Amino acid sequence: MVKYEVIVTTANLAQATTTNNVFIKLVGMDGESNRTWLTSIKGTATFYLGAESKFSVSCPTSLGKLVLVEIDKKPLPLFPEDSWFPSKVKVKSPEGDIYNFPIYRWITDSEVHLFREGTALRILDDDHHLGKYSREKELKQREQLYSWAVYKEGLTHCIKADNPLSLPCEVRFSFTKTTEFLYTASTGLTELKLKGLSGSKQNWTNIDSIRKVFCNKTTNISDYVQKHWRDDAFFGYQYLNGVNPLMIRRCTALPSNFPVTDDMVFLRGGKCLTEEMQEGNMFLCDYKRLDGLQTNVINGKKQYLMAPLVLLHKTPDDKMMPIAIQLKQTPADDNPIFCPTDSEYDWLMAKIFVRSAEFNEHQLNVHLLRTHLLAEVFAVSLLRNLPMVHPLYKLLIPNTRYTLQINYLARLLLIADKGVFTQFASSGGEGMITILKRSLSAATYSSLCIPDDIAERGLEAVPNFYYRDDGLKLWDIIHRFVTGVLGYYYKRDAEVCQDSELQKWIQDIFEHGFLSQTCTGIPQSFSTVAELIKFVTMVIFTCSGQHSAVNSGQYDYGGWMPNTPISLQLPPPTTKGTASEATMLRTFPDVNTTVQGMSTMWLLSKQSSDFVPIGRYPQEHFSEEVPCKLIKDFQGELHILSTVIKTRNKSLEVPYTYMDPALVENSVAI
Repeated sequence: MVKYEVIVTTANLAQATTTNNVFIKLVGMDGESNRTWLTSIKGTATFYLGAESKFSVSCPTSLGKLVLVEIDKKPLPLFPEDSWFPSKVKVKSPEGDIYNFPIYRWITDSEVHLFREGTALRILDDDHHLGKYSREKELKQREQLYSWAVYKEGLTHCIKADNPLSLPCEVRFSFTKTTEFLYTASTGLTELKLKGLSGSKQNWTNIDSIRKVFCNKTTNISDYVQKHWRDDAFFGYQYLNGVNPLMIRRCTALPSNFPVTDDMVFLRGGKCLTEEMQEGNMFLCDYKRLDGLQTNVINGKKQYLMAPLVLLHKTPDDKMMPIAIQLKQTPADDNPIFCPTDSEYDWLMAKIFVRSAEFNEHQLNVHLLRTHLLAEVFAVSLLRNLPMVHPLYKLLIPNTRYTLQINYLARLLLIADKGVFTQFASSGGEGMITILKRSLSAATYSSLCIPDDIAERGLEAVPNFYYRDDGLKLWDIIHRFVTGVLGYYYKRDAEVCQDSELQKWIQDIFEHGFLSQTCTGIPQSFSTVAELIKFVTMVIFTCSGQHSAVNSGQYDYGGWMPNTPISLQLPPPTTKGTASEATMLRTFPDVNTTVQGMSTMWLLSKQSSDFVPIGRYPQEHFSEEVPCKLIKDFQGELHILSTVIKTRNKSLEVPYTYMDPALVENSVAI
């Protein structure tokens, strides 16, 4: 007889404990053990949360190299079946070899579950009949668990689920996350001391009344925003380092529908528009995606959403200053071009309409579509097409944590018929879906890759662009990490081409994420190792750094409503000289619309206590020495970048923290 030492670890998660009887079978290249009941002197504490328990499994002869373990559990007589979350199983063979079996899955039934040994295997390496069988069985189960659904025609596809509890257990929120999210969602208005205002359909009567509400909950940046929201320099600064750094691009020629002339504008430095464009100092923000939308009706009143064009000038002292704003796409006598030389409220109202357009562009395209919905596509395709033993599964599964449930809740609470955005945003309803469809049809692979995107928008040399500076460094760190890991498993391009599971993953993304549109530039297959590395880098960056950049500052920049109005309820001025403070206050959203927007941005910016930063992997999916060392190197580089960013921020009037790896969540989880 030979003995195998088995160590079973139960995850340190709420409700991970089981009192059921647990059984294991070891399966090797040369045979298998009997199904063995794992008993211990610990009794009911054997599989308590966080517990590590040792057992002995006897076999007549050695099983050879271990391939997998079979695990099942049965309830005691008169006891209910419960759920158990084992994190891993470690087995020491009689020959002294150590085998690791990552589990990280809720076992909720009495079925037999198969788990592979932790060494990553591509399908072309998996030549044992039991390995092939378990691989096929796992993917068949996953295809049933993770089905595609169409939320709206023309939009990215999503996970099929009737409610959050119908999602597979392993992708749901933890007990901690669920409790905190529900608490924040249900008490947001109370926490912000806005409860008594949520039913008020009145206009704001003065700025001070908005300030009194806002001061109940501020951040350092939101306080700065409240003091500087009228300033032109801050208006321009937000295009670089606010929550939407994707709108601005260098302007080499004015669009034909934006007839700005030299006599309209004042350019510091004394040069003309043409000269400044030639020198790379002119920038354009064009909200044409918002043109012609059907807008919302809130509190019985029609709302207004413009599709403005904004011209900005980089001044000799390196400030990004707005110099001209046209609020509609088509030039006309009743569509004047506003400039800083106009009256105070003419110019301020033009900027307010731009900032309201910015809210809709940011929330629906930059935030919802380009991070949340794409991250869901990446996750569902991963879970459908790659088994746990695949190296890409091991690499990417941490970047999918909580994404499927948070997106289900977004569809339920934000953009459904009774959702907050549907009810209170100017684009709510049909306009919202139109923006999403237009955004998806315009999305490109290059725009999702920050080095390509920055180059295409001509922003390589813009000063004080911290999103670019931090984002490019983060991209490079991720790229080096991915190159190391995937380069370890894929030595030649032919190996990428031959990996059918890998090819199915990208095919699913192309079909269900980008609706098979070749114009997006999204690959339909991978031909080289370099192509694979770049795409996986983009996936990790999108789910972590990019989401943080467009999500974490929502309350910072949007908590003070005048800076980012969720809706506006008067049309813009059609002639100059007619705007006033009273006009502005009547144009702002009503009190209840304002507080709904504030509480939603508070919720979406609230970090959970079980937040996992980029580079941290509580679940040990890799067991080989090389990828484990690469993870440590990755963490070291991220720590250095975090230190550099923190040092830089000490000298900034408005610190830029959203790409600090210590504050970047590893997945789209909020």
